[in-house]
Amino acid sequence: MTARRLRTRPLTAEGFAPYGDVIEARGAPDRIINQGLCGRHNDLAKLDFSGGRAGISLFDATARQLPLTVEMVERHPAGSQAFIPLDGARFVVVVADDAGGAPGALHAFMVQPGQAVNLHRGTWHGVLTPLDTDGRFVVVDRIGPGPNLQEHWFDAPYIIEK
Repeated sequence: MTARRLRTRPLTAEGFAPYGDVIEARGAPDRIINQGLCGRHNDLAKLDFSGGRAGISLFDATARQLPLTVEMVERHPAGSQAFIPLDGARFVVVVADDAGGAPGALHAFMVQPGQAVNLHRGTWHGVLTPLDTDGRFVVVDRIGPGPNLQEHWFDAPYIIEK
């Protein structure tokens, strides 16, 4: 089968809302704390876990380049998953609509330095994909017993372009 082509679009809270939360400082902090020396941008993502607890892990991800081939997506039915770059790496997040338990239409978002994402529980998504340079990411997701990973391999790959 012939590969399907898909262009990235900028990551915005409105455009990404069906798939998760955009984590970024927007405007002034919600609260000033620590004797006025720290601004807190409060509660930027909705963590959602069942049968486990929130865990914080570090991922070292190898850089990719565009165009990018996407052959599979995965999802985590028991918990949300946040990807927060530590070193300012931009990355591509690929998500898919759910079509009766399988991935439907794919969407690709370009995540800029200063942004991060939290994927809703059960959202089909591609693998962690920093661009141009390797990236280290804080990942907040479910730690617990039982399966929490489903993969779907496409008959024909998608090619993600800028």
